[in-house]
Amino acid sequence: NEGRQPGAENQPSGIQAADPNPAGSGILPVTEPEIAAEGAVLMDGATGKVLYGKNPDQQFYPASITKVMTALLTLERCKMGDMVNFSASATTNLESGAVSLNITEGDRLTIEQCLYGLMLKSANEIGNGLAEHIAGSVQSFAELMNQKARELGLSSSARFANCIGLYDPDNVCTVYDMAMILWAAMENNVCRTFLTE
Repeated sequence: NEGRQPGAENQPSGIQAADPNPAGSGILPVTEPEIAAEGAVLMDGATGKVLYGKNPDQQFYPASITKVMTALLTLERCKMGDMVNFSASATTNLESGAVSLNITEGDRLTIEQCLYGLMLKSANEIGNGLAEHIAGSVQSFAELMNQKARELGLSSSARFANCIGLYDPDNVCTVYDMAMILWAAMENNVCRTFLTE
């Protein structure tokens, strides 16, 4: 099929496939976008089909986008009215300058309130509190995140070491992996609400 247009292999010899953008059709040719980011994926939200990728298989540090996986696991394992009791470790094990809602030890929030704080404010102590509520510790929650990554069919390069995206050499994934996590999150009706408000 060398030198033939896509689709031509099913046509009798000597017949050329139609030009997908014939002159005068009013259809502009599609050109590859210029993306400033080091990596990007454009995905069809209805099917999960990747329409465009720039370095889709290169590993990156996902930073706070990690919290989408935290929210997805929370919604799969908790009810909106469940109460989260915040510990000293959840509220004080934060890096300098971390985004916070100033939650302190002994504070209690519902899962719904936590998800708003996690997704709209990107509050780090909220992620820690959810991890402890669900799995007993941030480390155990990270193991659940990695299990979920395998369930979603992500590549072996997707690894989570914490629930909030703090820098860690073992907290990495590709942009393709993150697109799949976002797609799974958008398939969850409640998670979609938190992501789109």
